[in-house]
Formats: sequence, structure tokens, C-alpha cells
Amino acid sequence: MTRREFLASLASASAAALPAAPLPFHSVLVHEHVLVDFRGPTTPPGGYDPDVVFTIAKPHLDAVYKLGCRRFQDCTPNYLGRNPRLLARLADATGLEIWTNTGLYAARNHQFLPDFAKAESAGQLAKRWVAEWKNGVDGMKPKFVKIGVNRGPLPELDKKIVRAAALCSKDTGLTVVSHTGNGVAAMEEIEIFQKERVDLAKFVWVHAGVEKDHQFHQRAAKAGAWVEFDSISPAALAWHKECVEYMAGQNLLSRVLISQDAGYYRPGEPGGGKFRPYSVIYEQFLPTLKAEWRKTLMLDNPLLAFGGSIL
Repeated sequence: MTRREFLASLASASAAALPAAPLPFHSVLVHEHVLVDFRGPTTPPGGYDPDVVFTIAKPHLDAVYKLGCRRFQDCTPNYLGRNPRLLARLADATGLEIWTNTGLYAARNHQFLPDFAKAESAGQLAKRWVAEWKNGVDGMKPKFVKIGVNRGPLPELDKKIVRAAALCSKDTGLTVVSHTGNGVAAMEEIEIFQKERVDLAKFVWVHAGVEKDHQFHQRAAKAGAWVEFDSISPAALAWHKECVEYMAGQNLLSRVLISQDAGYYRPGEPGGGKFRPYSVIYEQFLPTLKAEWRKTLMLDNPLLAFGGSIL
């Protein structure tokens, strides 16, 4: 173990030992999940008991409410288990504002794309998503676009999904969050948004921490996109701290979002698999950062990126 790794481990251990205390301001979790169904593209969601998912997820949502969270953005896309009825029920029970999304997920080599996504044009797909935004999905209005793409160079199908998201954003003003395989893919997505003349403040590079070259993070942020480090977990505290500190050192903290990509009830797995808590970011990660960064990352930037307000 190097000295740097040793010091990082000490910092993580110290943060883990701190008592859970609410933030002195309300906050937003921009990228989490209640449920994700990896069994194949199905809609409407089924093959599980929503009451069971509710019972498992609610205590974790209650826990972050006590820590100051007031908005929870669920990033499960259509055909991967999106369930607005369940989200609305959890919102009513917890007091959290819970958001759902529109869009489609082309990552994982397109296995979760329905057939129509392969046949229709970018414009036709965008019209579908605009209609969901206008009419709602099971009584809940999507408040952002969630897509996913593979590693770059991007296949043509992935490019079409990105273009559709850009067109939808242009028509609705919704922010697009894109599960992105690497920095090469992120740069291609940014280029598509630029060609469609969509403000890059409406584009979020999701899972930016997968890319280990900080130069890509810097380039995306300087172009005007949001760079999201959203896989914060006990095993990845040091890396995400490095990412945030790098961006702050480049005077780019104002383009950074953080979250955990946690939760994940998985239909088909015994007991829904291991449900990861949403509280790690509050209890173990934020205490390792400079105090003056916390509100920027957990409230100011999310509101700038997605709009809305927190009471």
C-alpha cells in the first residue's frame, strides 16, 4: 500500500466513524434507483410484488430524509423496470419528492431496447418522449430524460438515441442524463448536442468516474456539460474524492454532480438481491470533502442542472 492509499484509507475510516447528522441545508440525490429489472425489456413492469419492494425501499428513503434529502431522482428507464406508481406511493409515504424519467437505454449492447427503437427515427423517438412528458406516465410526469450508450466510438444506434434525447430536450427543456461507457463516448454525445444546437447545460455525463483520464472530465465540463461522479460507495470513496478534488482544482466544481447509483431491488434475484443504502454519501463521503463544497454539490448544482426548487 502506498502512502497516498494509506492516508485515503484512514480518511475513509474516520468518515465512516462519524455519527450520521443531517446537513444544514436540504439536498438532492440526482442518480439513484429503487428497482432495476435486468431480466429483459418488459413494459409494464411485472413479475415481482410491489409491496415487497415498497417495504424494502422505504426505510432507506426514510433514512436519507432524516439526513436532509428532499428530492430523489430515480434513474430507472423504461423497459428496465421503470414503475411510476411505486415511486408515487413511496413519495407519499416518505415525504420525498421523487422524480421519474422518459427515454430509452441503449447500453449493454442494446439488449434493453424495444424493437421500435431500432426501427424508428430519432425524431419519432423524441416525439414519444415528448408525449410522455406532456401526458405523464401512470399519473407521474417525467422530469428528465434518461438514456444509455455503450463505450465509444458509438454505434449508429447509440448515436440515434442521443440525437433523439437532444431533440426531446429542445422541445421540452428537460435535462438529459446519459449512462455513458467512457470518455470517448461522452465527447461524441457532446458533439451531437452541439450539432443539434442544444445547450450543453442540458446534458449530464453519467458514470463519468468510469473514465480514469481526468482530461476527459475537464474537457466535458469546459464545454458546458455536467460531469457526474455517481458510483460513490464504501469501496470507492478515495477515487470519487480524487475526482471531485481534481475538478475543484480546475475551477470546475460548478459543473460537477455526485450521487451513488444505489438501491437496486432486482426482480428475479432471491429477496431482490442486496439493496444498497442511499446514506453512504452523507455518512462517509461528504465528511471527507471541504465543508464549503457540500452545498454546491448536493443542492446548488442539482438545481442548476435539473431545475425545480427545494422547500
